[in-house]
Amino acid sequence: MREPSSFRPRSIFRTAAAAVLLLGLATACRQPPSDRAEVVVYGGTAGGVIAAVSAAREGRKVIVLEPGERLGGMISGGLSANDVGTEAVIGGFSREFFERAGKYYGVPIQWNVEPHVAEKILEDMAHEAGVTVLYGQRLRETNGVSKHGTHIDALTMENGRSFRAKIFLDATYEGDLMAQANVSYTWGRESSARYGESLAGVRVRTPKHQFELKVSAFDRQGKLLPEIQPGPRGAPGSGDRKVQAYNFRLCMTQVRSNLVTVPRPASYVSARYALLARTMSAMESKLRRPLTVGEVLSVVPIPNGKADINNNGAFSTDFIGGNWDYPQADYAARAEIWQAHRDYEQGLIYFLMTDGQVSNALRKEMQSWGLCRDEFVQTGHWPHQLYIREARRMLGEFVMTQRDIQDELTKPDSVGMGSYNSDSHNVQRFVDERGFVQNEGDMQVEVQPYQIPYGILLPKRNEASNLLVPVAFSASHVAYSTLRMEPQYMILGQAAGVAAHLAIRGGTSVQDLDRATLSAILRKQRAVLELHTAAPTQSLAGAGSPG
Repeated sequence: MREPSSFRPRSIFRTAAAAVLLLGLATACRQPPSDRAEVVVYGGTAGGVIAAVSAAREGRKVIVLEPGERLGGMISGGLSANDVGTEAVIGGFSREFFERAGKYYGVPIQWNVEPHVAEKILEDMAHEAGVTVLYGQRLRETNGVSKHGTHIDALTMENGRSFRAKIFLDATYEGDLMAQANVSYTWGRESSARYGESLAGVRVRTPKHQFELKVSAFDRQGKLLPEIQPGPRGAPGSGDRKVQAYNFRLCMTQVRSNLVTVPRPASYVSARYALLARTMSAMESKLRRPLTVGEVLSVVPIPNGKADINNNGAFSTDFIGGNWDYPQADYAARAEIWQAHRDYEQGLIYFLMTDGQVSNALRKEMQSWGLCRDEFVQTGHWPHQLYIREARRMLGEFVMTQRDIQDELTKPDSVGMGSYNSDSHNVQRFVDERGFVQNEGDMQVEVQPYQIPYGILLPKRNEASNLLVPVAFSASHVAYSTLRMEPQYMILGQAAGVAAHLAIRGGTSVQDLDRATLSAILRKQRAVLELHTAAPTQSLAGAGSPG
């Protein structure tokens, strides 16, 4: 029997609907569903890991998104001689990290920690707290943050994976999440007039890590030597977009069984280090003896026959001027800047080991050093983290400035304390009016222990209501130069994790949570929010290498 005429259209409709359904399912399969957590931390720096642990210990489901393949940022990336300052101000989960290091080494507390040990401690803390850590998760470079009004809804990674949360934390050194969320920020140096800071802007004279002797900036043909910027220094106190120098903190040893010789860089040209050769020759003539390794590099012992190698002197591991574009650079340009820093620093070490312009005694001593075979195995024993001392800085609810580290030391919403001296590395190398080379920008000014307010973690309330920033926090260049130490990043991470928990529990913005409750929880967790007169004040500021 012939089917009713109405049957075929209905059949066609059902078939088409099924096709649309299948197409939708196929599309959904190609677009991975969003991962959900209560708290998402972008950046597996030490501050980021501690923030995640802090929130997770309060019972929150936490995901850490690490753009690279290692946890810990600088504290596991070569910065082993930690910038402690006054020991008594380091409490809470930051102190727990160093106590765990002490347990590993068989002492009550250990401040200088081998990179692989630091990484393992952070991995253990995250695992024990139930934190999910995902590696290789880099924020999509454009349109990576979904936001409605002041509320961040989701982050999208380069691989297309999406993550939703109630509270987000930007724990990167670069502040990439913060920037994409359209939160106000700055970079470089403010003028002294901006916040009334005497230490701000271009410095008149910087005696540390300076050319102590008169060294000409030009070769015999009158050409500017390499590694000197051609532009003017700038007017004293003026602001600029220049950034304090970066370097790699190398982990080196003289233990032959654990030593890997530093190879010649592919781009190596010995003439690049003509200024170093000229400077060393002048110094040796004055001293009437060869220089030692410890006079051209900072060499701070760490356990098991290793040393943390850092900048020391006028021409050393800091690649002055090589990072000015980094804060605002895209991913490709940043990769080029990283490689440029490696080429410079690896070339520097190779020059000291091999070049005939280096005295025989110094060259022989340098040849006794090498990279540690048991560190940074996945990256050829070279640190996996560039020391980004400063990049973007948020302009948030409260901007911490010079007066807050020198005069107005107490805060009603303290979440921790700082004490390390105001420490900015040199920013530029220029030619003075007499034709001699000078460095500019170094700042090493002692401070008394000061309280750190919760407000520096907060964006302006009209910009983001569910974002906390414990690393690229709200401070001037002067204040950031003392706050930027890894123990303080962990202190602020702990506060941010508890704050995320309280905002979720109370259903409030991060700006409107009960700050008295935040302080009370932090105190129970051994955080140091103020120093009592009976507290020990042993200062370790001189025990390590200036950061």
